[in-house]
Amino acid sequence: MGNLQNLAPKSAPRRPRTTQPRCDPMAPDESEVLEGVVDHRGRRVASRGSTLGGWRSAACIIGVEIAERFAYCGISSNLITYLTGPMRQSVATAAANVNAFFGAASMLPLLGAFVADSYLGRYRTILFASLLYVMALGFLTLSAALQSHHSLDCLPAKNGISCHTSSPFQIFFFFSSLYLVAIAQGGHKPCVQAFGADQFDGTNAEESKSRSSFFNWWYLGISVGAASSYSIMSYVQDNLNWSLGFGIPCGAMTIALLIFVLGTRTYRYSVKDSKSNPFGRIAQVFVAAARNRRMTPSSSEEHEEAARTAMARVGSLRLSFLDKAMIDSSSKGWRSCSIRQVEEAKAMVRLVPIVGTSLIYAIVYAQSSTFFTKQGSTMDRSIGPNFRIPPAALQSFISITIVLFIPIYDRVFVPIARRITGKPSGITMLQRIGIGMSLSIISMVVAALVEKRRLQVAVDFGLVDAKSVTIPMRVWWLVPQYILFGIADVFTIVGLQEFFYDQVPNALRSLGLALYLSILGVGNFLSSLLIVIIKKVTSGNGHPSWFSNNLQLAHLDYFYWLLAVLSMVGLAAFMYCANSYIYNQKLQYDEDTS
Repeated sequence: MGNLQNLAPKSAPRRPRTTQPRCDPMAPDESEVLEGVVDHRGRRVASRGSTLGGWRSAACIIGVEIAERFAYCGISSNLITYLTGPMRQSVATAAANVNAFFGAASMLPLLGAFVADSYLGRYRTILFASLLYVMALGFLTLSAALQSHHSLDCLPAKNGISCHTSSPFQIFFFFSSLYLVAIAQGGHKPCVQAFGADQFDGTNAEESKSRSSFFNWWYLGISVGAASSYSIMSYVQDNLNWSLGFGIPCGAMTIALLIFVLGTRTYRYSVKDSKSNPFGRIAQVFVAAARNRRMTPSSSEEHEEAARTAMARVGSLRLSFLDKAMIDSSSKGWRSCSIRQVEEAKAMVRLVPIVGTSLIYAIVYAQSSTFFTKQGSTMDRSIGPNFRIPPAALQSFISITIVLFIPIYDRVFVPIARRITGKPSGITMLQRIGIGMSLSIISMVVAALVEKRRLQVAVDFGLVDAKSVTIPMRVWWLVPQYILFGIADVFTIVGLQEFFYDQVPNALRSLGLALYLSILGVGNFLSSLLIVIIKKVTSGNGHPSWFSNNLQLAHLDYFYWLLAVLSMVGLAAFMYCANSYIYNQKLQYDEDTS
């Protein structure tokens, strides 16, 4: 590990005329090196003939993610069962807690991306986050063991604590361990994907296609890890014990850490091309633009002409109020901003409408791990006389669908679309996202119809007031909505990943992927808020709420119809914003141009 001193995102110095000693026969020619890329010893990487990076390194990183997703899904997919089971929480409370955890786990990558892009670099952030991950999962395993001991040994009135409740310490220790996992995942998730995409040179036509394909295979790897976890861990947790159910993910994360470290010598490492903090560079634009808001560009003809030339090249004629950040002034504070800084700021601002209009999809996305699972728990899940499918294992249908559909998308759909449109990726990233959103609407309609059927079966068999009985309706009725979810994810989730990696400045790509994850996080929080509001509104006058603990008295079908309508509104807003979006083009002029 002693050779990793150059991997933090330190600013690359001004390029000297000769980057390697002339006597070094292995030194790549200056014109044949990858800009802003070094090996694990900090040496420049040749653009041709180098064995670093590419699919070999990317495959290693995908392997890391498979193990990490196995670990994460192993504790999160069945979390609602643990909360309503050993932790004795109500369905609505457990669903809200699950959504809050998922929301935090999806928002914390913003912090992890900030640390990586500003201070530690992606490699070090992944390394430290992985160590924290292993420790957090170890604590979670211990908390489950304590909970199991309490459930077995407590007496009805021992210390005034009921056997049906957890002690305050157990609750605190469990949730502290759980959110420690969220913090670790926040550092790991955005950086490892950006680090994987960094293994391809976006300026090379072939490697650019490979990078676009990487996002598809990356998500396939995630799905393999998740499907394995859903199938194995839900069975272990439901039929063996929760200590083992949380301990196995801890072992999987340890394996992920080992795989990542073993690939150290094969990776390409990105270095910043600017001495300034990338967040500070963008913040400076907004401060300078506000400071110069009453000034006119004509006060500096050089800035005006440079801006006009750069914008003609980049195609960024909107958000012109930020152009005033390039005007030089005698006021105190930061100096005038470069054209590159302004274009970076504009690129970030242009993402805001896409983020906002994707939130409804994120609310829908949150349902598969909460109410879909509880629906399945009430239905006939038997296979043969002695085996019942664990409710959380139903989520594996989403992952299986993704695993089956991604090769079709990558090897069949994209080549056909490429011939029609002439685009390297077949369709644009925003078109891909919009198609997935349309499919999510259909999935909600199907889910509502299936839930209506389930409630009718409960009425027909006189089981409405029976809280814990099995409804004589096969669980396979839920499969179509899971399959539609999986296909929608291939379009929307993978599209969002590629979009937020590609459309942010190079130095902020971890942040770009964190923004994508934050959409899912905010969606989980909004889902929790929506559940709380609907429960309060619908539970008056002695009537059960839409989310009654007795799902035979609940009305999840109404909730799904509501989400379908909201999704239609969200899709219309997204299409409007996507139609006016200007794709960011990489700036080619020198960053000191001003």
